[in-house]
Amino acid sequence: MTNVAGHAAADYTAHYANHLAPIYLWMVGGFEAAVARGDLEIAEVLPDLAPGQRVVDLGAGFGMHTIPLARRGCAVLAIDSSPLLLDELRRRAGTLPIRTIEDDLLAFADHLEDRPDLILCMGDTLTHLPDFASLERLFAEAARVLEPGGRFISSFRDYTGELLGEQRFIPVRSDEDRILTCFLEYATDSVVVHDILHERQGSLWSLRVSRYPKLRVSPDRVVEALAASGFSARVEPGQSGMVRVIGTRR
Repeated sequence: MTNVAGHAAADYTAHYANHLAPIYLWMVGGFEAAVARGDLEIAEVLPDLAPGQRVVDLGAGFGMHTIPLARRGCAVLAIDSSPLLLDELRRRAGTLPIRTIEDDLLAFADHLEDRPDLILCMGDTLTHLPDFASLERLFAEAARVLEPGGRFISSFRDYTGELLGEQRFIPVRSDEDRILTCFLEYATDSVVVHDILHERQGSLWSLRVSRYPKLRVSPDRVVEALAASGFSARVEPGQSGMVRVIGTRR
């Protein structure tokens, strides 16, 4: 093994830019497979979705949910902090009604042209927020811009229960040239995710390690925060072991 490198990323933006974004499509099994899962989730959670809906996709990435929404006739504002993933989304979008913005998800309201009918925050994006106050701010902004009856839908991992011992080492994906594993280190209000990447370079293997914190917040606390901002909300199982919270603006 050679070329050992490490990063102590201060936040998820640096972590994705320096470590995850270049391998993200590989990590999720490829574009087509990921978009197919996104399409299935849209069908499950939004069976009544009508063409012409105005949608904001927070943490849109390469378009796992953005593209299925646009294919259904929605006008989608896709916001993400990764220019690399947004470039992939633009390349894949073609003539679909998608507008992409590189920015922090808390600034989404600055980029609205019309009141949205739906706001999505899927794929564990919610836990990238630095603290619970930021979560409350996001919900308050969503309530402010949505019309009554508009929906805020999020999926995320519940990190409030601690994994112990070797359970904290989680294999993510591997093939003959790349191995990605994560290790979880728990703090009071966050869990630090260490992403450990081995890559083959000819006959040698390189190692890169980067870490960033994720917010530990329970589904019940998310429901309470949404209710405080003017939503009625419910919790249901999501994809890949996540929980899904659906809030409707009262």
